[in-house]
Amino acid sequence: MAQRLHLVFGGELIDPTKTAFKDVDDIHVVGIFPDYDSAYNAWKAEAQKTVDNAHMRYFIAHLHRLRDEQAAASSTEELG
Repeated sequence: MAQRLHLVFGGELIDPTKTAFKDVDDIHVVGIFPDYDSAYNAWKAEAQKTVDNAHMRYFIAHLHRLRDEQAAASSTEELG
């Protein structure tokens, strides 16, 4: 069974209607999680801590989608 890793991260956005960070050096990496449920729980906990700041956003990135080991050339392989 393939691992389905998820990255939870967030930070302050320039504009709350967009997804550009105000300062990429200040991005908060919450962690990498082995499944969506645990990533979602971590995302929810961090998002609730910053609910009063409309410019703060947390995201879940599906790391397992970045590299498909079964495909001849995945998007990450094309970068090299």
